[in-house]
Amino acid sequence: MRIPIFLLLLASTTLMSAQTTRIIPLRFIPTYDRNHTLTQGIHLQDSSFYSNDKDSIEIRTLKFYISGIQLNMDSDVVWKETNSYHLIDASNEQSLSVPLTIPIGIDFKRIIFNLGIDSATNVMGVQGGDLDPMRGMYWTWQSGYINFKMEGNSPLCKTRHHAFEFHIGGYHCPYNTFQCVSLPDHKAKEGINIYILLKELLSTIDLARTNQIMTPGKEALWISKEVKKCFTTFLDVR
Repeated sequence: MRIPIFLLLLASTTLMSAQTTRIIPLRFIPTYDRNHTLTQGIHLQDSSFYSNDKDSIEIRTLKFYISGIQLNMDSDVVWKETNSYHLIDASNEQSLSVPLTIPIGIDFKRIIFNLGIDSATNVMGVQGGDLDPMRGMYWTWQSGYINFKMEGNSPLCKTRHHAFEFHIGGYHCPYNTFQCVSLPDHKAKEGINIYILLKELLSTIDLARTNQIMTPGKEALWISKEVKKCFTTFLDVR
């Protein structure tokens, strides 16, 4: 039986593509502190964490946008993802791993990505996929996307059910919460592991005074800068 030429060409093209690229999983691992775990992240609504003798923390929701992923060798960009928008949701294990398809043979020392959605994408209005408003990460056309969302409970909060809510967004100057994160790659065998140290973030917030930020502004900008500091590719256990 003769195989049509176009099928042979398709098979050849697919094989060549598989031989010239490799997949590196980019794994986001939310963890409470540097001593919590080295291999697994937190499980929402399943754990309580203590920041001091007077406070315990429960985290119910943790979502954030990652965009513009690129790999660098020193100051040179060696690979950049196109249409790079990913919603990371701690309650959805599948979303915590982003497969990066990169050419075989390239080397890199840093991973760079943005925390949030850029202003150009915001002004385009609602979109689909991870940017779909049904994901619960969109305010209005005027305020745009929520870049980072964390909700939970703490006895320090003098609110109903001791709840705290941080919905961090805003793309207009001077309160643009879009942040760039640049981290060294530590060549983990299973891919690139990026830890989010939540205790370090919460320790900067006086929950008794600041427990709800739901609109763009000065406080949202400050929180976005603190969130940026909590990403790391290496747990130097203390």
